[in-house]
This record gives sequence, structure tokens and C-alpha cells, in this order.
Amino acid sequence: MDDSANAEASNVVATATPTATPMARPHRIRAWWGIVVGLLAAGAGLAVAQFVAGLSRVLRSPIVSVGDRVIDRVPKSLKQWAIRSFGTSDKTVLIWTIVIVVGIVASVVGIVTVRGRTDIGVAFAVLFGLLGAWAGGVGRNTRFVGVLPSLVAGAVAAGVLLIGHHLTQPRATTPGLARRPQLMTAMPAATATLDRRRFLITTGAIALGSVAIGAIGRGLQDRFNTALERAGVRLPTPAQPLPAPPIDPAIDNAGLSPLITPIANFYRIDTALSFPSVSLKTWRLKITGMVDKELTFTYDQLLDRELIERDITISCVSNEVGGDLVGNARWIGCRLDDLLKEAGIKADADQIMGISVDDFTAGFPVATLDGRDCIVAFGMNGEALPIKNGFPARLIVPGLYGYVSATKWLSEIRLTRFDKEQGFWVPRGWSALAPVKTESRIDRPGSKLAAGTVAIAGVAWAPNRGIKQVEVQVDDGPWTMSTLGPALSDDSWRQWWLKWDATPGKHQIRCRATDGTGDTQTEDRADVAPNGATGWHTIRVTVAG
Repeated sequence: MDDSANAEASNVVATATPTATPMARPHRIRAWWGIVVGLLAAGAGLAVAQFVAGLSRVLRSPIVSVGDRVIDRVPKSLKQWAIRSFGTSDKTVLIWTIVIVVGIVASVVGIVTVRGRTDIGVAFAVLFGLLGAWAGGVGRNTRFVGVLPSLVAGAVAAGVLLIGHHLTQPRATTPGLARRPQLMTAMPAATATLDRRRFLITTGAIALGSVAIGAIGRGLQDRFNTALERAGVRLPTPAQPLPAPPIDPAIDNAGLSPLITPIANFYRIDTALSFPSVSLKTWRLKITGMVDKELTFTYDQLLDRELIERDITISCVSNEVGGDLVGNARWIGCRLDDLLKEAGIKADADQIMGISVDDFTAGFPVATLDGRDCIVAFGMNGEALPIKNGFPARLIVPGLYGYVSATKWLSEIRLTRFDKEQGFWVPRGWSALAPVKTESRIDRPGSKLAAGTVAIAGVAWAPNRGIKQVEVQVDDGPWTMSTLGPALSDDSWRQWWLKWDATPGKHQIRCRATDGTGDTQTEDRADVAPNGATGWHTIRVTVAG
């Protein structure tokens, strides 16, 4: 370069000194950019975790793993509030609560990360992965390999956060600046802007990739869906099949509970956020513990045994007075006492512990084998046991609340002692012994009705004792005997109804049942904890004139 060129360059620098123009303000990343990055990081991590979980039957997504640990540790009062508030939708609410919490935390972490604190972002991603790994690898229904989906999710989330930070860093936009770096301090202050096009293209690609990977993972998990295996099951006919049920009084009494509860309407209360994946090819029922001889049965071996068919009402201990966490079904299976007789119960064993494939446990007294029809059930209402109700097998014990007896997705029956082992709910404040109390419920009428002759109707149950009578009281009037529906068995509920001349005004209606032993349900109100609610179901109605 000659002297004149050097002089010209010097003049340019001299006329554009930093002191001649104001300094550019630092660019502050908008919050919504960080929110997008944070949500994208969480979504990508969960999508990849879903893919990893789809590689094995024993793996699950971090959301489900964390949800299971929440269920394991939730206080009794909070559990009751959830069931009371959301009923059988409590698990869906829990899943969405976890998703929302993850979304909120991810949004905040994303904002912090794109504004320069990548150390905080990566730390939260690692914490996210470790929390999920702990939930997936420690505790009930877990295997150590269960840590993998969450660890991978944390790594992916950290990577996306770092990419997001890089994408949101401003770049100078003064023309020609990149071609003449020697003039950067000499040019007027450049405006630092974000490359929105690059940001949208990259984040969009990550989002689409995450959706695709998550969908593939879901498809892989569908390989372990037992619905097809269940659809192929044909239950043998029991040696002494029950006659067809009588004409259902609910047909002529709209609103009255049906004699047999349809499967679609049968309540479901358990600790499983997702249905356990069970293959009939590998499933076994083991009888272990304090027995003379441990036994193992395949599904086909159990179906080849002498089967029985029984109408039995089961109820959840969380059922409030007048609640709907109770149902009556026709169950098919083999007798539990026959199986245990073959194994030989040791004299000092006093507890029968049912264990599910996801490690849930429920124990009840050996003394319950008193001749009642305790069943290892494979069928319900004429078809193979539905997956949500415990396919391939579950326990049905008449007269005991489900939390101590009705183990679904059954894999093991262990003979033990109450002073050595406790079922899942007992250490959480529920009674070890849980006989179902005599209860009755008003199904109709509704809260508002027209004057005239109407039916007051409902159901009553006292499994293993039967229902002798149901009485109804309107306002402060006398107790009136209702008409009872058909008695399928002492283990099944009975419908009841009574004609009432409804007069205009506000009225109180209540009912009480007397069981087959002559005991009438108590008026005293008690909470569902620790061993079932008590009290007379009472409704208030308004009759229009």
C-alpha cells in the first residue's frame, strides 16, 4: 500500500473515533425467546426419553416415573382430596399437573439461559435428568435400567438450551462490517439484532424432530400393548355357569344403578399411572412365602383349572357415603383357597399378600378363607378381564375393601405374617383389616323435580352378608320399607325403590340398610380413613309446584 492510501485509511479512522459517537446499548433478550427455548428443551428431552422408553417393556417416561413417586409419597389427606375432587380422573390431573410444573420451570430456565446464565440452565437440565432417574430407578415398580430415559432426557435438554443460547445472541448488522474488521472500532455504533429467521428455522426443526421422535417412541411402546393378546383370549365355560341375570329393574327406573355394572362404567382406583405391560407369553402367577411347596402357573394352566362364576360387589375404601366408587360384576376365575391348599399354608402364616407386576401389595387375613368365594379372576362380565381392571388376573375377595385385597395385574401370592410385612396402604395410615361396611345409596330422584308420584331408588351392599332390607325416610316422617330388587347372591348389591308422592317445597330424603346378619348401618358419620366411611346417605330435593 502506498503512502497516500495509508494516509486515507488514517483519515477514516480519525474521523470515526469512538469519542465522536455514543456507545450502543447492550441488547436484552426478550423473555418470549427464552420461554420458547425452555419449552423446546423440555419437550425435546421428554420426546427422546419417550423413544428410549419404547426400546424395552420395563422402561417408562420421566413424567410417569415422577408421577408414580408422587403417588407413593402423597399424604393420605391429599389423596382423599384428589379422589373427592376429581374421582377416577385423578391420575390424568396428576399427569397434567406435572407437565404444567415442568413447563413453568422450563420457561424460567430458558429465559435465564438465553440471557447469559448457561451454567444455571445446564444445572437445571442435569437436575431434571437426575430427578427423573431417581424416580425411574428407585422404589416401587422400578428397575435400575429405568434411570436411562431420564438421564438421556437431561442431556438432550441441556444441549437444546445451549443451542438456544447461541441462537439468541445478537449480531452486528452494519453493512460491510464483517468484510472490514479493522474498522469495527471506527464505524458508528451498530445496532445488535437477533436473527429471527435463523432462530425460527432452527427451533422449528428441533420441534418437528421432537414430535417425530416422540411419535416413534410411542409406536415402539405400542409393541408392548397387551390389548391384542387380550382380544385373542377365549375364556372356558365354568363348570357350573350362573344363569342369565333376571330382568334388570333399572330398565324401568331411569337413573337407578344397573344390576350388573357395565365394564365401561366400572370404577378404577389404583396406584398405576400407566397400565402395566404384561405379555401372556412370559406372565406367571407364583405362590410363595410360608407355604409347603412354592408353585408357578402359566395363564393357560390357570384357565385349564376348574373355574367358577360369581356375582360380587367390590368397593373402594375411598368411597364417600353416597359415592360411586363401588360396582357389581360377574367374575370368572379359579378359587383362591384351592390354589393355596395345593401349596400348603404353614400353620403360623396369617396374611395373604397379593403382589402386582408393578410391585403394588395388598394383604388380608388367612382367616378370610372361610368358605367365601375368593377368586383369582380372569374374566369380567363374560369377557377377558379388561386391562384397566387387572388383565391378565386379579384377586376378588368378597367383603373386603379393595386396598387390602383386590390386587390387579396379579403376579404373585405370598403367604406371610402381619408382623413381618404390610401392604402398600397400611404404612400410609390405613387399617390392616378392612371389612366392607353395610352401605346404601340413593340414586334417584335428582335435586329438582316436579310434584307428583316419583320413585326414590338406589342400591345397597354388604358383601358376604347380603342385604335384608332398605328403609327410606322423607323429612321427619316414619321410616318406610322399600321394595328390594333381585338378590344375585349375598356378595352382590341389591337395588331398591319406593314410590313417593312428592309435594311442592324442599325435602330431605335419607336411607339405611340392614344386612343379612340383622345389623343396620349406623347413622354416625365417619370419614373414609382409616377403614371406610359410615353414615346414612342424605339428599335434599326441591319439588316445583
